[in-house]
Parts: sequence; structure tokens; C-alpha cells
Amino acid sequence: MASLKEVKTRINSVKSTRKITSAMKMVASAKLHKAQGAIENMLPYQRKLNKILTNFLSADLPVESPYVKEREVKRVAIVAFSSNTSLCGAFNANVIKMLLQTVGEYRTLGQDNILIFPVGKKVDEAVKRMGVQPQETSPTLSDKPTYQEAADLAHHLMEMYVSGEVDRVEIIYHHFKSMGLQILLRETYLPIDLTHVINEEEEPNKEEVEGHEIANDYIIEPNAEELIANLIPTVLSQKLFTAAVDSNTSEHAARTLAMQVATDNANELIQDLTKQYNKSRQQAITNELLDIVGGSMK
Repeated sequence: MASLKEVKTRINSVKSTRKITSAMKMVASAKLHKAQGAIENMLPYQRKLNKILTNFLSADLPVESPYVKEREVKRVAIVAFSSNTSLCGAFNANVIKMLLQTVGEYRTLGQDNILIFPVGKKVDEAVKRMGVQPQETSPTLSDKPTYQEAADLAHHLMEMYVSGEVDRVEIIYHHFKSMGLQILLRETYLPIDLTHVINEEEEPNKEEVEGHEIANDYIIEPNAEELIANLIPTVLSQKLFTAAVDSNTSEHAARTLAMQVATDNANELIQDLTKQYNKSRQQAITNELLDIVGGSMK
């Protein structure tokens, strides 16, 4: 059995750890509250923008967009969102696992034809461990996402797709649903999917329910070419920014939950160690009393 001093040292050590995890939980919770408000305000705008784009491009218009055309995939780009730091449960591990699975599906293209854009230090380190040279991305897009940084990356991906440098772009990120649930998503970023799907979180109107589509009857000013030229980059930039904010919010939620679990475990361990300490101390006192009584009877 451990000595009283050793048990006391362990109790103090666990208490110090509990202070750290409790403080990290409060910081992550504060950041989550702020990020949650941002993503909840942004998602309705993003969904409506996507609906306008898909319905507009599905309309019978003389204008065609290069971002819609599918072609044989010979080169692919993958954008994966993770965090810059750890201590957030399985958040980063799940992203890396999904990335490895995605890379495995495109393995037949050859390593040189799989371009990986890691957003976040953890996935960047994982890509380097894979023996792949990661593409350059903004170092702050993971923990402090801004629209301008997301737009710069989006425009770079769009230029690569239009020029034929890549034939498909996929994104991997966590979608924040609630404090205890973050869903890992893998979506095709380019080419744009024109399949209209009614979002479960939106209330579909009668026309959507009956026909599963919206009548594409638009009055376009000044012209369709100019509208497409402005609408598509805006939608794609907004989508990447939303993914970055969504991932950042999910990270804070995962860290808050992980630190709560760590704090609870520390409390349980302190209780167990305290019981062990009291038991050992009581046994030591009993032994001393027995020695005193035994000595007095001699």
C-alpha cells in the first residue's frame, strides 16, 4: 500500500490537473457560445444561397457554368478541417481517419494527383506523416476563420478547377448540431451538385413537397452571364467560410465536453484517493495505539 505522503502527493497533483481542465472547459464554453451564435445566424443564409444557386443553374437558361460540368477524375483536391490544438476528444482523430479513407479511395490516381489542403495544424501534421506534401493554406483559418481567408482559398480552388488542374474538389469538416453532437461530413465542393434536396431543418412549401423542385421562372437583370459570374464565386466562398466556422464551433463543443469529462474523472479520482488516504491514516493511528497499549502492558 502507498505511503500517506505518496497518496497526499497524488491528491494534490490531481487537484492541480482539475484546476487546469476546469479552466479550459470555461474558456472553451465561452468560445463555443460566441461561435455557436455565428454559425446559427450564418446557416440559414448559406442554405438559402445554395437553394437559389441550384435552382438557378437547373433552369433552362442559355448560359452554362464551368463549375457544373463533371469530367473524368484524374486529379483531385481535398480540403480537410481540423483544430490547431489537441485536448478535444476524438475531434481530430475522426477527421484524419476520414481523410485517410478518402485518400485511399483515390489511391489509383497516384500520390502526385491527390492534392491535400489541410486547414489546422493537427491535420497538417497527419498529412506530413503520410509522406504527402500539404498544399498551402492560411494558418489562422482553423481557429479564427475570416471570410477573406476562406474566399482566397475558394478562389484558388475555383481557378484550379476551371483550368483543369483538378477535376474534383472535396471538403471534410464537422457540422455542429448540438453540444454533444458534431457530425463529420464529406462533401463534393466542385463540381456543384445541382440535385435539389429539401433540407430537413427548413420548412418546405407545398410546391416543393409535391414536386420536389421549384419552378425555375426567373426575371434576370442585367443578364444571366453577369449574374452567374457574380453568384457562383459568392456561394462557393460562403460555403467554404461556413465549413470553417462550423468546424471551429464543433471544435469548441468537443473540447468543452472533453474537459467536462476530464474534470468529472478528476473529481472521482480525488474522492477515491481521499478515501484511501483516510483509510491508511486510520490504520496507522490504530497501529500506533496498539503499540502504545502493548508497551504499557509489559
